[in-house]
Amino acid sequence: MAIHGKVVAITGASSGIGEATARHLASLGAAVVLGARRTDRLDRLVADIETAGGAAVALRVDVTDPADLQSLVALAVERFGRLDVLVSNAGISKIGPVADLDVAGWSAMVEVNLKGVLHGIAAALPVFHHQGSGHLVTVISTSGLKIVPTQAVYAGTKNAVRTLLEGLRQESTDGVLRTTSISPGYVRTELIDNAIDDPAAREQARQNMTDLGIDPTAVARAITFAIDQPDDVEIGDLTIRPTRQG
Repeated sequence: MAIHGKVVAITGASSGIGEATARHLASLGAAVVLGARRTDRLDRLVADIETAGGAAVALRVDVTDPADLQSLVALAVERFGRLDVLVSNAGISKIGPVADLDVAGWSAMVEVNLKGVLHGIAAALPVFHHQGSGHLVTVISTSGLKIVPTQAVYAGTKNAVRTLLEGLRQESTDGVLRTTSISPGYVRTELIDNAIDDPAAREQARQNMTDLGIDPTAVARAITFAIDQPDDVEIGDLTIRPTRQG
């Protein structure tokens, strides 16, 4: 597989889709460079990967800080000589009607979901152009494809990223850069734990996640599929959801 030997940086790597992607790619021979805020979890993940014979290194990363993304990319180049793929997976959700006027929640989603991706692009693009190749894989959401009440701002941040990547793709026809948008539906992750303030609504969302959610490894396999394509093939968009999701 083309995965073997690739160097892949992943944000939001301490749990859920990020953790599953790190484990899966490392099992296929990729060197993974892991970023998240919860360093205790990152350290355990690195230890697991190394015990299984893989290559991994981790760094505390807050994607709202551009310097942290610069440090993550620099760590990849320092330890492994290059960076082939940046998986921008870190994201947060604050769900509720717009009329709730959760301005702090809106701002937090813009900072993480949109500006966090931009910070990763700013850090990775110079390295990709210097190397002559690179791949941006960004986890978005089906919330940006099917707009529903209480998720307007969250969906707005996700669709902003979708638009951003399409514009970047059209600017990058020199063969250097590939971009891929991954839009998962219900996945069993920790995303909703702090997303809903109302206790009853939060419990209902958790039940929906339990009843419908697919395992994060399903998304990890989709990300791997996109990365594994030949250099002249770009998987632009992938939607992956539970079969029973409406």
